Amino acid sequence: MQRGIVWVVDDDSSIRWVLERALTGAGLTCTTFEGGKEVLDALATKTPDVLMSDIRMPGMDGLALLTQIKQRHPMLPVIIMTAHSDLDAAVSAYQQGAFDYLPKPFDIDEAVALVERAISHYQEQQQPRNVQVNDPTTDIIGEAPAMQDVFRIIGRLSRSSISVLINGESGTGKELVAHALHRHSPRVKAPFIALNMAAIPKDLIESELFGHEKGAFTGANTVRQGRFEQADGGTLFLDEIGDMPMDVQTRLLRVLADGQFYRVGGYAPVKVDVRIIAATHQNLEQRVQEGKFREDLFHRLNVIRVHLPPLRERREDIPRLANHFLQVAARELGVEAKLLHPETEAALTRLAWPGNVRQLENTCRWLTVMAAGQEVLIQDLPSELFEASMPDSTASSSLPDSWATLLAQWADRALRSGHQNLLSEAQPEMERTLLTTALRHTQGHKQEAARLLGWGRNTLTRKLKELGME
Repeated sequence: MQRGIVWVVDDDSSIRWVLERALTGAGLTCTTFEGGKEVLDALATKTPDVLMSDIRMPGMDGLALLTQIKQRHPMLPVIIMTAHSDLDAAVSAYQQGAFDYLPKPFDIDEAVALVERAISHYQEQQQPRNVQVNDPTTDIIGEAPAMQDVFRIIGRLSRSSISVLINGESGTGKELVAHALHRHSPRVKAPFIALNMAAIPKDLIESELFGHEKGAFTGANTVRQGRFEQADGGTLFLDEIGDMPMDVQTRLLRVLADGQFYRVGGYAPVKVDVRIIAATHQNLEQRVQEGKFREDLFHRLNVIRVHLPPLRERREDIPRLANHFLQVAARELGVEAKLLHPETEAALTRLAWPGNVRQLENTCRWLTVMAAGQEVLIQDLPSELFEASMPDSTASSSLPDSWATLLAQWADRALRSGHQNLLSEAQPEMERTLLTTALRHTQGHKQEAARLLGWGRNTLTRKLKELGME
């Protein structure tokens, strides 16, 4: 077989042209197809080293084509492309045997590198995945590169029951990822049981995890199953694992090693088959060094690690997340979904979000109830959002997080990039920001806002019109 043959199937001619040009330039032989049927007809007489297919196409879509190919050529690596950057598409592609998942728009160099890896994979004749698709709904949303990495990990673990450690700040969605790992695993029909270590008194954690026998302690009037027994055959999600007491860590380690435990006050071993997914916002390596977390347990749990980025590191996802949460809140409350004004959307993207995705979700629920109109304006946003994002008012103006320094940094970057007319670009934005803040402080009272800004009422009215803020 000739080395370096790539087939590309996509109903978008521009995508076919770009990929053919890039792959040919990389020394590969590229043939393009408009639809899945053409590919299947061509496969009757020859086979490429790798196939790239769009997932959304008229007639036969990418997943249907993937299924057909895996039946005829199970070792042929297939790369699925899609503009729909969602978890279900990624997992469905992996579960049906895709080599990898390439979200659009993609970096062309990364696409070529991925094709070259797939060719190497094919030549080594590694067996791909070939399992059935689970297609549940999901609230994990993200087009940022870091979230695409999370989607890929979930897809690659879809046939596995290996332990996973999820780390990320509070509110980043660690339990959502744990649910997704369970839903897209062979254990999907068994229970998913969650337990937050930080929310349970230390003297009750053992009983919660392992259950207890009747009479084991005062108040234990009946036999009680713990979370391990409840999760038998399924998944046990241990949130905030870093807060687990050392003595309970020892017992957990034994369960992971032996697959059995004793209830509190019990003498007969209880055998279980449970997958452990743990999560923490803490630095477990540091906890190990401080003697607050067992090193052997850390290595048991840290087989696969998933890092969830804070919302401030995936700002490009904020508009999509906000609109999604507004839709969800509207459904829950039985009302029409609110719409975000472009200025509001831009403001949300700039905020700090210390509470991450959870804070954004709660804000959207609040806006669904409290925003006056159907369109959410900046003045509708709760003031604490801006206060959390403002620099310390006691800080000197020479500090890096002062507005003057930030403005200087922006101007320096703009000049280095060849921008001109900086004042005409910056001044309207500065005036718009000052106007918005003053109006928010005065609950929309224009005369009072003008006084705060040192303007007359007529000047403020004229500025609002000039800036398109009426």
